[in-house]
Amino acid sequence: MHVPVLLRETLEFLHVQPDGTYIDATLGAGGHAEAILKLLPRGQGKLLGIDRDPSALAEAGQRLQAFGEKVTVLQGNFAEIDALHAASGLPPAQGVLADLGVSSMQLEDASRGFSFSLPGPLDMRMDPNTDTTAEAIVNHTRESGLADLIFKLGEERHSRRIARAIVKARPIRTTTELAQVATRAIPSRAGLHHLHPATRTFLALRLAVNRELENLETFLSKVLSVLAPQGRLVIISFHSLEDRIVKHAFSRYKQDGRACILTRKVVRPGEEEVWTNPRARSAKLRAAEKSRE
Repeated sequence: MHVPVLLRETLEFLHVQPDGTYIDATLGAGGHAEAILKLLPRGQGKLLGIDRDPSALAEAGQRLQAFGEKVTVLQGNFAEIDALHAASGLPPAQGVLADLGVSSMQLEDASRGFSFSLPGPLDMRMDPNTDTTAEAIVNHTRESGLADLIFKLGEERHSRRIARAIVKARPIRTTTELAQVATRAIPSRAGLHHLHPATRTFLALRLAVNRELENLETFLSKVLSVLAPQGRLVIISFHSLEDRIVKHAFSRYKQDGRACILTRKVVRPGEEEVWTNPRARSAKLRAAEKSRE
């Protein structure tokens, strides 16, 4: 069963009201959405769930079907949250949540190509209708461009060595092939500690395939428009590039008088949560409240 990250903190910052409208902009397996819906038992509250992955939507839809008309599920990219919200016909939201992590379901399905530990095709698309795959990037990007991508998006200091090794090993077709190439390219003395040597390379490719950082920027530029006055926004990120984008957007909201920041410091999972759900280790939560207008 999918375990939602920072669930208690998410619900606290959303401050769920029984008659409110809520949007889970990255529905995933529906763990956060289910917890929100349980707080809308007797009121007129509604929830809109959005995800670009049809497999995730199918699983979440099954998980949430007991809530009946309280939940609306739409396939789409959260970068289009304004259009998706309009299509739902729901009123302005009292709360919006975006969990930017890859779901356990996606990681554990070898055919999706997200995991370096499971043999599968180099795909990594969250939306299977997206044109670009990780295989296309790996096998058709020039060495210099590949090195820049792995350095900028994966923050991998050995990016040039890895890019050189990838070009030399082409064509690379599977996740395990790529993981082996990246691992061999990194000096054994590099001191990666708990990280698998291919972690940052896979992260960079996933971000590029799904245009995740660009979509996050677009989402943040639109999301306040779907919130009611004093509506709350909660975002959970999993690496520094995402968190930096969220932090800067929240600062702009504050400077422009459009929202106040609820989290003076980034909120991280406690030791107990990390112990029971190791994937929560790198999670960072930030929250803001839209101004009264």
